[in-house]
Amino acid sequence: MITSIEQALRASNSACIAFIGSGGKTTAMFQLARELVKHTSVIVTTSAHLGAWQISFADTHFVIESSAEMEGLESKLQGITLITGAFDEGRTKPLDEESLNWLNQFCKAHTLPLLIEADGSRQKPLKAWAEHEPPIPNFVEQVVDVVGLTGLGKPLGDEVAHRAEIFSTLSDLSIGEIITPEAMARVLIHSKGGQKNIPMGARKIALLNQADNHELQAMAHGMVNSLLQSFHAVVISSLQEEKIFAVHEPVAGIILAAGASVRFGEPKQLLNWKGETFVHAVARTALEAGLSPVVIVVGANDEQITAAVVNLNVVIVKNEDWKSGQASSIKAGVSKVINSPASVGGAIFLLADQPQITPSIIQALVEKHAEGLYPIVAPMVLEQRANPVLFDRLTFTDLLEIKGDVGGRAIFHKHKVAYLPWHDDRMLLDVDTPEHYQRLITDETL
Repeated sequence: MITSIEQALRASNSACIAFIGSGGKTTAMFQLARELVKHTSVIVTTSAHLGAWQISFADTHFVIESSAEMEGLESKLQGITLITGAFDEGRTKPLDEESLNWLNQFCKAHTLPLLIEADGSRQKPLKAWAEHEPPIPNFVEQVVDVVGLTGLGKPLGDEVAHRAEIFSTLSDLSIGEIITPEAMARVLIHSKGGQKNIPMGARKIALLNQADNHELQAMAHGMVNSLLQSFHAVVISSLQEEKIFAVHEPVAGIILAAGASVRFGEPKQLLNWKGETFVHAVARTALEAGLSPVVIVVGANDEQITAAVVNLNVVIVKNEDWKSGQASSIKAGVSKVINSPASVGGAIFLLADQPQITPSIIQALVEKHAEGLYPIVAPMVLEQRANPVLFDRLTFTDLLEIKGDVGGRAIFHKHKVAYLPWHDDRMLLDVDTPEHYQRLITDETL
């Protein structure tokens, strides 16, 4: 299980993160602050109103009226420092734009995290947004959109939703109708809902909180695929219990298909497997399993291999240095994924000579990774490590350093490997010789 919200949000010591929504955003913000403060001072502020009772979550609180009052702030920092506007009927006023900009520049200059509560929800699990909401500063790098799952299964109304009438419009539910996961997802992905006012280029995370029982956790998992169309990550949590159940992120597929198949005598990538080429079968399986993007690294015989997958939604990367060994293909694939417009949480490396790999093992690796954000997830078959293997994005830097004819195993000693028991010995076969190929195509279980 993921042990911290810092890990779940992939938050750094210099993060600038805004929290919006309902159902636990203040809890999420201060839990993150408590984890980050182990490494550095943390500044928390708000662009919306903050309840006076929430001030006690910080170690130090300063009320300021203008940015000029923050001069000399560095010497006053103590643990979690909360900076707000003046008190106003049991809550604090938000900082003005000038003060927020000053604070952002200060945090950047001193490499400090800046956490901003940029919304209000009147303590209800769900909310929708008025014309002026949410007030997210344009310099924010990451937005965490929190929603309370305890609103599911209840009639839509003011008891469970702040601005219930607007929630009704965004969700296509009438007041009094039962709130479903599908309706909740519609609000989160709506341009006037959970996507509203998020700065261009900011990382977007949907935090499905209050998953306090198995039923709510199952409902949350059912929302993941639709939410990942609009969010970079979906986190399922019960913050009151300080539990993170899963972090779902897009996972790329990188198919290594650059070799010349010298030992075999002809391009293995183009061999027939049940009516399609090896490389087509592997790419189709990766797509069916939900990997995105799917990158095929080619080298020798690149034109024929590219032609073999022309009808699939894949990205072709030419490895000009393919003769130097597998490491160059791994680096070519990782470089493409890193520079892709889509942000991914990891990548699964697939071999072009294993067309028998099924969507189920790929999906199982992705689910295992989501449960723990393990650096490496590998299948274990008959007490042998098998392929394919999933590498978390935090390993990408190390993968870019490997050299020669080695694969990802070259960095196993540097990272924790989570093994996934799998009872399918077909995964232990790859086609290195014509004899292997005959075994593959004559084995009725394959």
